[in-house]
Amino acid sequence: MSGTPDHTLALALDLLRRGQFAHARSILEDCRPSPRVEILLAHAHAGCNRVQEAARLLCRQAVANPGARHPAHDMLGLLLPHDRVEEAEAVLRAVRQRARQDIRTHDMLGELLLQRGRTAEAQEVLAEGLALSPAQLSTGNLMAVCLMEQGEFAAAHDLLSYIVQHHPDSAMTQANLAHLLGAWNRLDAALAAHSRALALRPDDARLRMNHALALLKSGRMDDGWAEYEWRRKMPGRQRLPEQRMLPVLPPDADLRGRSILITREGGLGDMLMMLRFVPVLVDMGARVSIQAPDTLHGLIRRMGGIRRVFSERISLPPHDWHCPFLSLPHVLRNTPGHAGASVPYLHASAELVRQWAPFLPMGTDLRVGLVWGGASRPDIPAAHAMDRRRSIPLRKFAPLAGMAGISLVSLQKGTYARQMHDMPAGMRLYDPMESVRDMDDTAALIAGLDVVVSVDTSVAHLAGAMGCPVILLDRFDNCWRWLSGRTDSPWYPTLRIIRQIHSGKWDDVIHRLCSMLSKRDFPAARRDDARDRR
Repeated sequence: MSGTPDHTLALALDLLRRGQFAHARSILEDCRPSPRVEILLAHAHAGCNRVQEAARLLCRQAVANPGARHPAHDMLGLLLPHDRVEEAEAVLRAVRQRARQDIRTHDMLGELLLQRGRTAEAQEVLAEGLALSPAQLSTGNLMAVCLMEQGEFAAAHDLLSYIVQHHPDSAMTQANLAHLLGAWNRLDAALAAHSRALALRPDDARLRMNHALALLKSGRMDDGWAEYEWRRKMPGRQRLPEQRMLPVLPPDADLRGRSILITREGGLGDMLMMLRFVPVLVDMGARVSIQAPDTLHGLIRRMGGIRRVFSERISLPPHDWHCPFLSLPHVLRNTPGHAGASVPYLHASAELVRQWAPFLPMGTDLRVGLVWGGASRPDIPAAHAMDRRRSIPLRKFAPLAGMAGISLVSLQKGTYARQMHDMPAGMRLYDPMESVRDMDDTAALIAGLDVVVSVDTSVAHLAGAMGCPVILLDRFDNCWRWLSGRTDSPWYPTLRIIRQIHSGKWDDVIHRLCSMLSKRDFPAARRDDARDRR
């Protein structure tokens, strides 16, 4: 009797990828049993919440291939894009229950829990795996990440050092050690670990990109931006022809008559930060077009000299060269304008400032804009984990409620704004954000404030680029752009940083914030309101 035709299995896999698990199961259950059929059927059972059936088949195929990657890994790749997290976790727990001596089962469940932010549970699962094999490469690295997420940097460092002793040729472990040391603000040691990782895998674009971020955080900007160009070699990052990429410009570059397309890259904060370099190109005679999210269009048009601003939905205009936002510091490194335009380089619309003025508190109180949460991205595990570390629960700001002479204005959007339904006792928070449409509106609100207090979000960049006073409340393992060991910023002269002394602990940060606000201890605004910017 012949096996199942390839086209039938291909159809079933396509259905699984599209989330049609019941349809795929109906097809596979009529197929003659084979390893490939059983694995696909297990995935279909998992998507239909048939936990034990899925676990039984997955374990049978895992036993048959003990040295291979566990087949449940592919199940995760099929379920998680369709938000079937609960089903995936249930199957992994059933798989682990059936095969507790298979260390792969601990790794998979531990990694899933870690991605969901359930670090204490992940640590318990991974500890059971390490009990089976204390120097297991994948398990040890996952446990180190788990420890770092909980602020246990010393324990994570000791574990990775132990793993390195048993796996000296593991570039992954050296890279994780470098990441840990960078987050721990031990930058010289981090750079040394990056060098060891790159000696093992010199052409790994992801390792080179992480090395670049460590260089930037240590203040070695020219080296860092050059190394950061490796990111364009990562899958999906370079979408336009390499031969038309804007080259590193000479000091006397003349761009008159040349059209340059700046392409969207990174988050809103990245683009707001990099917009300082656009006037440099304009002053060199370039005809500049910019691809950016709609929310930034008004701000960019008001910069002056921009030929066109458009979104990703629009086809690209003709151009001589293209350049992604985050390559601008590199291509301009040799020019007189290598530092970018002076602050302020972004301005609120005078008309919008007048329209939004009635939404702000009146009187002589210090008007303080407040942002306590970032953009939660549960679909991107690394970004979601970072967002948990950088965001502060609104209840932590309770000491501000008792401060006289201060009026608080919410600049918070997104899921964190819901925390206003349960504000600290006595806190009054003006909230104009329900009517805010874009960053242009936000800029108009900021223009009417005395100071912006923000976690590491795009609002901090916007206020800094406008020359408004900013107090940045920063996590311990801070982003490269805020450097290390500094309370000021080379990017924004009106920004001051209050950073966690201990990972995850915000009480001291809030205490120092209250002191700064009560003393009015922040830089004066740098505003250029001479022109009526519409």
